[in-house]
Amino acid sequence: NTKTMSSCTSVPRQKQRRSSRRSGLTPGRDSQALSALGDFQTLPLEIFQMVLNYLSVKDISMLSMVSKTISGRLINYISTSSGSRRLLLQDFHRPELLARREGASILEHYKALGLLLKRCTLLLPTRDRLKYVHKVLAGVSCFKLNGCASPLHCLGLQCYGVFLQVHIKIQRAGGENPNDKHQENAFSLPFGGRKAEPSPFFPGSARRLELRIRLFCRGVLLSPGSHRSDCAFWLTRILKPWPMVNQARLLYIIFGPVSSRDGHVVWQKMIEGPTDETSLKGLADAIKLLYGTEAREWTADDVISLVDELSVLPQEWLMENNARLLLLSGNSICFTFMASKAVNGRAVELARLMVFMALVCEKDLYCMDWAVKMMQKVCKVFSTPWERNNFLQCLENTFAHMLMDMMQAVLAGERDEEDSSFLNLFHLVNAQANFHKEILYMAMGSNSSTT
Repeated sequence: NTKTMSSCTSVPRQKQRRSSRRSGLTPGRDSQALSALGDFQTLPLEIFQMVLNYLSVKDISMLSMVSKTISGRLINYISTSSGSRRLLLQDFHRPELLARREGASILEHYKALGLLLKRCTLLLPTRDRLKYVHKVLAGVSCFKLNGCASPLHCLGLQCYGVFLQVHIKIQRAGGENPNDKHQENAFSLPFGGRKAEPSPFFPGSARRLELRIRLFCRGVLLSPGSHRSDCAFWLTRILKPWPMVNQARLLYIIFGPVSSRDGHVVWQKMIEGPTDETSLKGLADAIKLLYGTEAREWTADDVISLVDELSVLPQEWLMENNARLLLLSGNSICFTFMASKAVNGRAVELARLMVFMALVCEKDLYCMDWAVKMMQKVCKVFSTPWERNNFLQCLENTFAHMLMDMMQAVLAGERDEEDSSFLNLFHLVNAQANFHKEILYMAMGSNSSTT
């Protein structure tokens, strides 16, 4: 009976080979591919894809690391219509729907999707990975520069940003070249393969384009949570291809103040009156980033020229706004900027800037000894005692002239609802008093230490 049973259940070798040829499989190589599928080798492709619909994106991402064969199947699944509907969620204007359905925010979903596609395409060159990503994401209109009708209320670009953060990582040491053209080409994906052109239009003449560029750059390339080195890389890629005047315009478009009503860039903010720290913080942080060690392609002269060009957009800024920007940018860039004026013999401009530094310290409640120490440091840059004394004379003359001008405005009755002319006079008198008080404290301290 045993012999009869074994003969009934065994399959002749010749039939095995025929069935292999009929199914189009090569016995050696294809059996290895099937074994790489593990328990999934018994499932038809359609059933395998149905199983994926019940897995979270994180689970599918873990599954992609099992074998190259499974990874290939997942790449095919992502390209299918059912896979795209499952993974490329587009509830960007109603993110609460996704949180209710999936138990996670849409930003977390695209972060996990970025990791999934990174793992699936890990063995491909950067160029091929970007081509694949572009093909997969091409159907999501909110990922494109002009694809969304309501960009201010859309999370599409932020989702694309967190996706890119995970999928394309710039290597900080070794590995891929940080100037790799293929990584740079990720910038043009939502633009349909073309650059975002800051053409020489007059600031404010293309408000809709300015808004789109700002939202794209901040949401995708400079998204919150990015490493400083990544932000420095992308900001350099955005600015460096253009002349200095366009670099300054782009910097203002991306980081300058915007209207709370419609989100458009407010170009007149810096020339109409003194502004607050909030309006300047983004620009100051960007300047600090370019001046820091992360931005290796920028020299101190580059950053100083950029600040100079920035301060005349669209016309020359109020000096108080210039001083506040430099103060927010930090000691190093502030000193470098002022020292360059001292070296170039621009003592009058330097003295006026120093007075407004003191005024900003008084208004914004900074320690006045910072301004005095900065003045001392700048005085050491002058090569001769005459140049230093000339600068100090210009400084005192500037204080006097500004006080007289403000006094005349008050006496002429030039008052608005906030009585700003009298308030400016009040702040300047206190700034001068506190500035000279710190100089006296410093002089008395040095005298007492020498006696």
